[in-house]
Amino acid sequence: MLPVDAFVRDLVHRLRFFRSLDPLPADGRLFARPGSKVAFGVQLRDYLHQVCHTLGLSTRIVPHQFRHSYATEMLRSGVSFPVLMKLLGHVNPEMTMRYVDVTLIDLQREFQLPRSKPRHLAPQPKTSSPPLRAGLDGLIDSLLATQHLMMIFRRSLANGNAHTRLHRLSKILAETRKLQTN
Repeated sequence: MLPVDAFVRDLVHRLRFFRSLDPLPADGRLFARPGSKVAFGVQLRDYLHQVCHTLGLSTRIVPHQFRHSYATEMLRSGVSFPVLMKLLGHVNPEMTMRYVDVTLIDLQREFQLPRSKPRHLAPQPKTSSPPLRAGLDGLIDSLLATQHLMMIFRRSLANGNAHTRLHRLSKILAETRKLQTN
């Protein structure tokens, strides 16, 4: 089973319709095979050569190139590498890599994507901004905000120092609050 988009689905329906008009007996295949699988491959190759000649293309296209194009387009559209291996029926990544054409544009896109959305940066803390208070109340607000930030970033501080500094700050905060009640 191979997933396809609406365009390919419509194309297959059309091919089935035209196949029903074919004078060769129905064998369940999309294309009529007057002889063997090899004869069909030769016919398809000749047809592609005629198309290239008619279009004035100097390149010779063979049917197997469609498999390579399919692999490259699937990878570019976001299909993961293990899934692509499965779709192509490969058991080792080296074989799949032979089918994929990685261009400079692909490399640039893959390089820029993680740089545009870095996941390694810690989210910035969201602080509410109540009206600033003056005097002792303002000092207590500042100490509470500092304590909160130190709690958030304590893991990034040196192990022994973080707990000691937080403990000291808690003592200062408690002593400052005592001044408020006097």
